[in-house]
Amino acid sequence: MRGIVYLLVNIYEYLVLYLGLILLGMMCLIWTPVAFIIYPLVAKTRGRVLGRYVITMSFRFYLAILSLSGRFSFDLKELDLLADQSSLILAPNHPSLLDAVMLISRLPNISCVLKAELLNNVFLGAGARLARYISNKTVRHMLKSAEDDFASKSHLLLFPEGTRTTSNPVNSFIGSIGLIAHHAQVPVQTILIETDSLFLSKGWSLFRKPAMPIHYCVRLGRRFEPPQNTKRFMVELDYYFRNELINGSAFYPTNSLPTQPEREL
Repeated sequence: MRGIVYLLVNIYEYLVLYLGLILLGMMCLIWTPVAFIIYPLVAKTRGRVLGRYVITMSFRFYLAILSLSGRFSFDLKELDLLADQSSLILAPNHPSLLDAVMLISRLPNISCVLKAELLNNVFLGAGARLARYISNKTVRHMLKSAEDDFASKSHLLLFPEGTRTTSNPVNSFIGSIGLIAHHAQVPVQTILIETDSLFLSKGWSLFRKPAMPIHYCVRLGRRFEPPQNTKRFMVELDYYFRNELINGSAFYPTNSLPTQPEREL
């Protein structure tokens, strides 16, 4: 009897995983031609608002479906505190591919820095261009685009690690977040993403089923004022994340990744 129950649960979890991915892919494919047609026809401001709203609602629907399955849970309520606030750079740690999905699902006026090739991706490109997401093709372009976007009181999502975490608790940070915060004089709001699974972490196959249920908790961390010294700021930011994720959280798979020695200030 136990074997039958285990088999049925396993089949159900595979269905949740694969049908969820199909749902997300279908939403992207349906929106892509619409966004492609709309892009040259509407003003930049209207296109940005519409593009970001559709992406937010799509991601929110996707996460709601995963939650209803009973195999995923998402505690994202603290993000709602940022919705009506003025321009911020949002700086989360990056344990999985779902990180951007979770943040964007709660914040409708948010821009992202994307790899340049993603703007030509069949699933993401047209929608990202309509939403005026920012390409990282050059530092100069990234700084100018971010400053222009802040004029609409938007938030900018930028992962300090630059890629998903491979070393516990975070990878070495890249300096672009400090440069943008310094040039635009915008505060940096840290965000701590905690999970009990390595699902969709770096190197995890999109179709590999993890142990379920999986839990995610997103909480607001320290807010840093716009830095005057970018190098000093990056050291402080790195130290903050390492200290907070190792000592402040029991909800993170700290033994699942190799550990880098902590740096001193």
